[in-house]
Amino acid sequence: MESSERRQTIIERLRRVERVTVAELAASTGCSEMTIRRDLDQLAEEGVLRRVRGGAVSFLRGHSAPFPLRERDAADVKRRLAAEVETLITDGESVILDSGSTTLEVARLLAARRVTAIPLDMHSANALSNAPEVDLLLPGGRAKPGELSFIGHLTENSLRALRVDTTVLGVCGLSAERGLTAHDLEEVPIKNAATQAAQRVIAVCHGAKFARTGLGFVCPATDLDVVVTDRSAPAEMLAELKAEGVEVRLV
Repeated sequence: MESSERRQTIIERLRRVERVTVAELAASTGCSEMTIRRDLDQLAEEGVLRRVRGGAVSFLRGHSAPFPLRERDAADVKRRLAAEVETLITDGESVILDSGSTTLEVARLLAARRVTAIPLDMHSANALSNAPEVDLLLPGGRAKPGELSFIGHLTENSLRALRVDTTVLGVCGLSAERGLTAHDLEEVPIKNAATQAAQRVIAVCHGAKFARTGLGFVCPATDLDVVVTDRSAPAEMLAELKAEGVEVRLV
């Protein structure tokens, strides 16, 4: 098993259980305990877990993975998704960009476009900061440590004062039944305000997000105009979204 596949296996295990041992991970992956210890040490540096004697304690249960880890996960898919989102945005538009690793890829593409951009994290703000034709607006508020997403009443009030053409939302979980959800409760009012500020809402996510539901409810699926996802998304769930009047685009 390659290192990337092995670490993804460990991460998925840590999403389901609070504690893992080196011995059980070595047995399930077919790797040596020394290799597993190195993997756990690396994941600890990335904020995924806390090392304890003989194993590790998960930081992932009920929470999204740390940003550096998410940025690398399914990177090729995220770039394809971002490229599709970019085709939906015309020059001159005002665009709110949600925080997250997929929307960061959208920001990198919009840096070459003539748009007004309102990024909701420092990662996208940095990607747009030197773009000559981008009118960059920052919503203010507190930058959450690690994530660097803008949160708090200053951010929320700034968004509620705006009326923009498009909001591009990241997704923690999505279904026609449960709507769009987020793991981080502090980000729920920010995402909600971003949704309410826009004439059009585009949600972008890879197919795995349809199998998940975050703790915080952001909006019903009917508030979304377009969902951009990849072909791994469950066909029945996509059909349910289409039945609710949501346009679905596959890459």
